[in-house]
Amino acid sequence: MHRGALYRQLAPEARQQLGLSLLNRVICVLILSASAIAILETEPTLREAAPGLFATLETLFVCIFVIEYALRLYAMGEDPRYRGLGGRLRYMFSFWALVDLIAILPYFLGFITYHNAFLLRLLRLARMLRLARLGRFSQAWASLADALKSRSHELLLSAGVAGLLLLFSSCCLYVVEAAAQPEAFGSVPRALWWSIATLTTVGYGDVTPITAIGKFFAGLTAVAGIGIIAMPTGILAAAFSDAFQKKNN
Repeated sequence: MHRGALYRQLAPEARQQLGLSLLNRVICVLILSASAIAILETEPTLREAAPGLFATLETLFVCIFVIEYALRLYAMGEDPRYRGLGGRLRYMFSFWALVDLIAILPYFLGFITYHNAFLLRLLRLARMLRLARLGRFSQAWASLADALKSRSHELLLSAGVAGLLLLFSSCCLYVVEAAAQPEAFGSVPRALWWSIATLTTVGYGDVTPITAIGKFFAGLTAVAGIGIIAMPTGILAAAFSDAFQKKNN
């Protein structure tokens, strides 16, 4: 295939028609399939039923993705920004090229950490980073990035308010509950776990205040948590609405 035609097949921004090219559609299917295989491989009964199947499939997927990476590196010469050796090196350090590389690396790192069970589990999980590669093919990710960037100040402000409230509620529960429950509230860091579970409205119930004053502060924290969760939700909803309106206009 001519390099220009290959570039138009692999680079979504170079495609004149709407939608993905046939080659990129196949790549998306392969990414989803490889991620599904990585998930299924974490089930011990499936690994025992087909001991060599998952390793063979993973090797096959990695070979395909390595070939795809090499083809992208070759085809990107059509882009004026990435022509020549210096341009290829510049492309290799671009965001999406790094994502492609990181999605492949866990396979090869697995040979180094073969006898470490924890690292093997971590590398299996790292293969799920392949799903991030789908962002290259979707304009929705660009809209998401624009929305987050446009409301970064408001989001940082809401995160700061949430952090202050977490610290304040932890300090209050430490003061009033430490004597009654030293294991759960004997320090501010210990009380912080309760504050996080309460403010996020998760409410595990593994740690609860038992004093009257502690319950009073717990009620205030729970009510404040509703507003803290709603604040970034409203900010993001407005940002997404603005981003999609700009895109449609």
